[in-house]
Amino acid sequence: MCLLAIQYRVVPESPILVAANREEFFDRRCSSPAIQSGKPRILCPLDQRSGGTWLGVNQHGVFVGICNRRTLEPLGSNRSRGLLVKESLKTTTSRQAVDRALEELGKHQFEACNLVIADRDQAFAIHHESENEVLDLQPGLNIIGARNMNDPRDERVQLANRLLTLQTLDSPVKFLAVASRVFARSPNPMARASMVVRGADYGTVSSTLIALGAKPRDAIYQYSDGPADECRYEDYSPLLRDILSRGLREARNRVALAD
Repeated sequence: MCLLAIQYRVVPESPILVAANREEFFDRRCSSPAIQSGKPRILCPLDQRSGGTWLGVNQHGVFVGICNRRTLEPLGSNRSRGLLVKESLKTTTSRQAVDRALEELGKHQFEACNLVIADRDQAFAIHHESENEVLDLQPGLNIIGARNMNDPRDERVQLANRLLTLQTLDSPVKFLAVASRVFARSPNPMARASMVVRGADYGTVSSTLIALGAKPRDAIYQYSDGPADECRYEDYSPLLRDILSRGLREARNRVALAD
């Protein structure tokens, strides 16, 4: 069902810190993170079946991630939830991304999901079921899975919260180091919840760590093409820094032309 943690506006130099595990059927293939064509530039992996994504960052520093949402009955859909993420990333601010997501949710049928949308100024969560609930994310650690944001009934969310708050994560290096261990926590037969999910045909298929700050050169994007207890994180930070630098240059050029 996926699990996503965002530490928001706690560390001044990196207001957006993200750790996420993706769960999917093992036969549903995906590509590694890459810069997508078109504008704005977007860095994300792609689902090879639908062409959508479950998590990405655009050149304006907008982050969007999605988790499937548990419901008693399927809602029915005519469009992949991954395309909702991809469409939401075609914006310049998190507020615009929320508006775009709500517009898409009104035009198409999507199965239930939870969206997390953030930039350095604002962050939001959208719970999509029979209706849409939009929440302002407060500074601090926020974790979402198959239920509501920070839901006390979600054992994986509560486990992740405990493990990520055992020490003060007051730098991007500390957050990413601790999160890389937490999100690689292997299944334990004696535990009711684990970070890595491993089934016969479904389970954790990738893990992502992201740090976004004011300076493109400090951005970090690490991706494990498989569960992080079995696969190492590869560094895609140069690609993220490239698109963020492009976005910063274009913003400066627009200001110069307006003067």
